[in-house]
Amino acid sequence: MSVKVEALTKIYGEQRAVDQLTFEARPGEILGFLGPNGAGKTTTMKILTGYIPATEGKAYVCGRDVAEDALEARKLLGYLPEHNPLYKDMYVLEFLRFAARLYRIPNPRARIAELVELTGLTRERHKLIGALSKGYRQRVGLAQALLHDPEVLILDEPTTGLDPNQLAEIRELIRQLGKSKTLIFSTHIMQEVQAVCDRVLIINQGKLVADDSIEHLQNRLQGEVIVTAEWAEPVSAALLQKIQGVGKVRAVSDRKYQLSGPPGRDLRPEIFHFSVAQKMTLLEMHQETSSLESVFRQLTQSGDSKELLHEN
Repeated sequence: MSVKVEALTKIYGEQRAVDQLTFEARPGEILGFLGPNGAGKTTTMKILTGYIPATEGKAYVCGRDVAEDALEARKLLGYLPEHNPLYKDMYVLEFLRFAARLYRIPNPRARIAELVELTGLTRERHKLIGALSKGYRQRVGLAQALLHDPEVLILDEPTTGLDPNQLAEIRELIRQLGKSKTLIFSTHIMQEVQAVCDRVLIINQGKLVADDSIEHLQNRLQGEVIVTAEWAEPVSAALLQKIQGVGKVRAVSDRKYQLSGPPGRDLRPEIFHFSVAQKMTLLEMHQETSSLESVFRQLTQSGDSKELLHEN
């Protein structure tokens, strides 16, 4: 595993910011790290990157203990914090050259040129960092985090301040990076998670409440399954009621219906095979799912302890 966290706990006074947190992140995986404000996301990231120590538990980056082998662990990490710390009186290229010297990167000129192009900073490379928009400062921070080509990349709210065009570009960049690196990605924007993440962790009050794929989370937390289907010719509700697994049938028109079934059951194969057997021309069908936003609210809206939803 690229990242492994075991019973991680961080206590401030009487507050447990992180409470017995355990999870893993695999190589080549983009892991969405979600939770309401104050849930412990940033604290967990700071522990993983060696900024603060854990009160209890262990965290490993590519097998290196982040507390006992901190320097080696940090060499394998790239980190873009939520509040991106930059020297605003330095020029973009000047700052990246400075960071490259700290990392002792061989042939820094070529590496910096590669990252400037990769992060879309070509037109801004000769500007003062203080004169850049927030979105471009995020790009500078991302370039700096990637300079030493880390195996693990931790991004805390990386798309904050980006306009829609920049969002699309950074999403694509994150997808590309996720093919070769382990990426832990924190955000409050659910569309971002659905667009780029392979798996989701949700924490609430410092505790892990979900660890699963987006699709599995949505299917497991929704109520009845609803499939909307449309045929080329008129169809009777009584006929559709005969499809195995179908409970209720609601007509939208004489050709279009909503069919419901028990939670977790995919009705689409049954609808398809039934249509073929009845020689009915099926034009389209889609299954309604709970949105990730509604799943998030279900898991984090109260302080009650909840059963952990975990990938099988």
